[in-house]
Amino acid sequence: VNLRALTSWVGIARLFAVVLSCLAFSLVASTGHFEGPYGTWCMFTWCFCFIVTLLVLLLELLELYPMLPLSWDDFTSAFSMLAALMVFTSSVVFPSTFISSPCSSNQCARQAVATTASCLCFLAYAVEVSLTRAKPGDVSSFLSTVPGLLKVFEAYVACLIFSLLDEYNREPGLMWCVAVYSICFIFTLLIIIFTIGRCLTYIPCPLEKMLVGYNFLAMLMYFTATVLWPLYSFRGQSRPDPCGPKCPWNKHLGVTFLTIFNLIAYLVDLVYSSRMVFV
Repeated sequence: VNLRALTSWVGIARLFAVVLSCLAFSLVASTGHFEGPYGTWCMFTWCFCFIVTLLVLLLELLELYPMLPLSWDDFTSAFSMLAALMVFTSSVVFPSTFISSPCSSNQCARQAVATTASCLCFLAYAVEVSLTRAKPGDVSSFLSTVPGLLKVFEAYVACLIFSLLDEYNREPGLMWCVAVYSICFIFTLLIIIFTIGRCLTYIPCPLEKMLVGYNFLAMLMYFTATVLWPLYSFRGQSRPDPCGPKCPWNKHLGVTFLTIFNLIAYLVDLVYSSRMVFV
């Protein structure tokens, strides 16, 4: 038994994440008010993070993780980054969807406490990411470096973009943007999977230089999508009044901002990857 898995700073952060995620989904489940896609997503996030984090703690406590056919450090780094992003999204989506003002009922109070627990859970995962991030010059665990963490961020933002896509078949420019999102997501996800599965050694080319080339192409592709998506989505259209959460105009605006976020992420990824290779 490795008690350091629970007493180290990383272990303490994971314990907080387990308790807070459990508190969040338990309070929301007690209200019985989490219907619809947004409520289902939030409940899935809290339950998923609770189960996987608890499993990570048990495997490290019993020292069973070396038996797994994967890179443990890469897996835990990627999961903590993914969990931080998922919990952060749920901490924003849940109160904006289910908590109304004024908040005076018992149900609303439990929802507010669940939101607070979710925000604190995000902070716990953010602390874990900062504690496990590779030091400058250390590339033994790729997904714990800045480029590796950015890969997880890029894939997650692409998933958010896919969730907002609805009408894009009428314009070739929008279809190109969807192709950009899909191609970059697939390649980024393959890089993450190959890294965790220790399959990168089978690639018959220098990995570092390949990543620099891929990041450069992805950045150029996202730059075209950043220009074309708002150009074709909002051409000749003004924001309708009223425009609720499911309004197509709001979804197109969300895709526009997420595209910009991923463009910046690929640009930063390119800079860091280039420094790792050439500096």
